[in-house]
Amino acid sequence: MGKKKSKEQQNVDENTAKDMNAEAFEAEALEPEETVEEDALQQALDEVAELKDKLLRQHADMENMRKRTERQVADAHKFAVEKFAAALLDVVDNLERAVETEEGNEQAVREGVALTLDSWHKVASKFALERVDAVGQMFDPHLHEALSKMPSDEPEDTVIAQHVAGYTLNGRLLRPAKVLVSSGQQ
Repeated sequence: MGKKKSKEQQNVDENTAKDMNAEAFEAEALEPEETVEEDALQQALDEVAELKDKLLRQHADMENMRKRTERQVADAHKFAVEKFAAALLDVVDNLERAVETEEGNEQAVREGVALTLDSWHKVASKFALERVDAVGQMFDPHLHEALSKMPSDEPEDTVIAQHVAGYTLNGRLLRPAKVLVSSGQQ
């Protein structure tokens, strides 16, 4: 029996050695896969962190640009007419001089008002503010506001008188001309 035990012992020892070798082989085989998986996971985590950082920076840039644009729009609204207002100051100065003219000197007042009107026309043309003169033209509801119709020798729907001039600014109607329109002969 001593030999039998030793054969059994040998079989057990061999099986134990095989099992240990198999476990060692599996452990060796698993280690590189686990390391590769850990490296891939770490790379993915690093990439996520980098993308998150980029996203946060872009969000901050967009927010800053939005705030800057809001400020620029607010400033544009505040100061849109600054140049126009500065150009009108000469017209106001001329009107003040006309008011300060001595009594009995109506001719000087008349000349001053004419000069002021000329300076007004220069300012208006400089800023694309154009006068709409309607007398003699066909009535156009896009440019004219009819106050009334009256019989006249002019053809029907012809503007025969203008009470107030109209104006356009850069081609857009600012104020329609207020006019009388012919209803034709009656």
